[in-house]
Amino acid sequence: MRIKELSQATGVDVETIRFYEKEHLLPAPARSDNGYRAYEEPHLERLSFIRHCRALDMPLSDVKRLLAFVDDPARHCLDVDQLVDEQLSRVRARLQSMHALERQLVQLRSRCKGEHEGGECGILHELVAAAHGEACACHPSSAPP
Repeated sequence: MRIKELSQATGVDVETIRFYEKEHLLPAPARSDNGYRAYEEPHLERLSFIRHCRALDMPLSDVKRLLAFVDDPARHCLDVDQLVDEQLSRVRARLQSMHALERQLVQLRSRCKGEHEGGECGILHELVAAAHGEACACHPSSAPP
């Protein structure tokens, strides 16, 4: 199949496929006489694997490490376990950060009730105060960065 067909089959953009080839995540395909890339089933499977890892928000460096295990199945999988544990830790840290952000936005949202002009908007007032380095509803104990 050609690159466009591979892209359509996997949902991965053509430029991303080329990038993965350049980064040696995806082996270079054979070229036909007219110079077109000729992808085969192993390319489709590998690209689908990469896409799934990226959907789990794994960095490319971790995807490369996982592909090394796919390429050498005799290796011990403790490193794979550790890699997934590290990703899980990163996701949990982001979740904590997102919950903190949610609390800040809820606090900010509580500053404005009802319809009125912008000059009377509590949310805008808080954001302007924060822009001036003052404490605000969403960052009461410290000035914004």
